[in-house]
Amino acid sequence: MKQLITRIDDELHARLKAKAEAEGRSMNELVTELLRGAVAKTETRAEWKQRLVAEGKLITFEPEGEPPGHDELEELSRGWGTAVSEALDWTRGEQ
Repeated sequence: MKQLITRIDDELHARLKAKAEAEGRSMNELVTELLRGAVAKTETRAEWKQRLVAEGKLITFEPEGEPPGHDELEELSRGWGTAVSEALDWTRGEQ
């Protein structure tokens, strides 16, 4: 049997210790089980994403259509003025 030494922050240590105590087990038993679970998973990226969405840990959205192309963006932004360009010039000391 091998021994693993690792550094963890105080908060994580306290949380692990509290969880182990609440479950009536040693920290070693808890951490060993968690590590076994971590290396046993062969979850694909798509499965991982699907699981996170199901657990409410990830929010996704579907775009409402194709993004506008360059020409359409240029047309949409016509008349917006030069405020952004002027602000960038000012922050760069170009005025």
